[in-house]
Amino acid sequence: MDHGIAAKPKTSPLVLLLVVLTWLLSVSVASPALANGLAGTPPMGWNSWNQVRCYDLTEDVVKHAADALADTGLRDAGYQYVVVDDCWQAPTRAADGSLQADPARFPHGIADLADYVHSRGLLFGIYAVPGSRTCAMANDAYPASGIGSLGHERQDAETFDRWGVDYLKYDWCNADTVDGLDREAAFEKMRDELAALPRPIVYAISEYGVSRPWTWARPVANLWRTTNDLIPTWDSVLATIDQQAAVAVHSGAPGGWNDPDMLQVGNGTLTADESRAHFGVWAVLNAPLFAGTDPAKLSDTDLATLANPEVIAVDQDFAGGQGRRLDSGPGYQVWGKPLSGGGFAVVLLNTGSTTATVSASIPGSWTVRDLWTHQDVGTGVTATLRPHAAALLKLTPR
Repeated sequence: MDHGIAAKPKTSPLVLLLVVLTWLLSVSVASPALANGLAGTPPMGWNSWNQVRCYDLTEDVVKHAADALADTGLRDAGYQYVVVDDCWQAPTRAADGSLQADPARFPHGIADLADYVHSRGLLFGIYAVPGSRTCAMANDAYPASGIGSLGHERQDAETFDRWGVDYLKYDWCNADTVDGLDREAAFEKMRDELAALPRPIVYAISEYGVSRPWTWARPVANLWRTTNDLIPTWDSVLATIDQQAAVAVHSGAPGGWNDPDMLQVGNGTLTADESRAHFGVWAVLNAPLFAGTDPAKLSDTDLATLANPEVIAVDQDFAGGQGRRLDSGPGYQVWGKPLSGGGFAVVLLNTGSTTATVSASIPGSWTVRDLWTHQDVGTGVTATLRPHAAALLKLTPR
């Protein structure tokens, strides 16, 4: 059935003009997803980098994050993976060439830490790189040598298996210029080593969108970064949102997801409105959701944002298409996606610096629900929004 969405002029200065929904429902995926049976929906969890970056990373930080995910209800809301990012490594490999944890900051080792995370009903993730140098070695003067996986791919994969790793973040870190590696070949090599393991490990690759991984990475990894690092400012969030418009058709269930980077909710200069807008758009994008702040110190407002079950349900619902930008203009954007129940999720986003109303007229009969207030708000798709705020609406056939 053709669900057309037509423009209906309003008194608002921002008039929403939506395209035909058959465009939204169409998917153009060139290749099947990685056949490892994992990440059937976008993975969710916590990652250490945005919270503590490099030198403040310790096993206690990770354990406390696992505890907080369980204690705050975020674990039960879907945040499953506890991922230790760069700087967990000792400065050198062991005598047999195997990776080892920094003895001062991870005195009990990674296997013990993974056991602790598992004991809290969570899954454990770790960081590695295909080249010889990690990103922290290049950007944070991390005093290490030879801790990249180059030449150790099989050994490192087997180490991760032995330690109980459930998720691998594999970060490019200039392996082309430093080591002369080819992106596809290097990421495929670790893919194949992981596939040979008895333990299932979700495979996340990060090369920041440089080689358009959305065009080749579906058979290689479960998720792939589409942009450079997101920082906790509105300008960065909005720039990252803009970059997703061109890549939406390449994401899809099961097991192959565009990744616009980890969440910055609760960090930097982001206001509560900006954090909700950030999280709401990520949900419509079917983006992986990885909190990047201390979950024990979240404000009530930010915790409510991250734990909102109706918004998370939108993120985890893939019904034929990742969210797409349907319209944009000075001061506003509109994103939407189909839902498996036959309705749609729509984000009305005020990108401007003044309060404005964004609205649309959608043919058909709908019940419209505001997923932030958890209330039905009638039959019209409209919202009056503060600067940098967004409404996330669920449209259900009446």
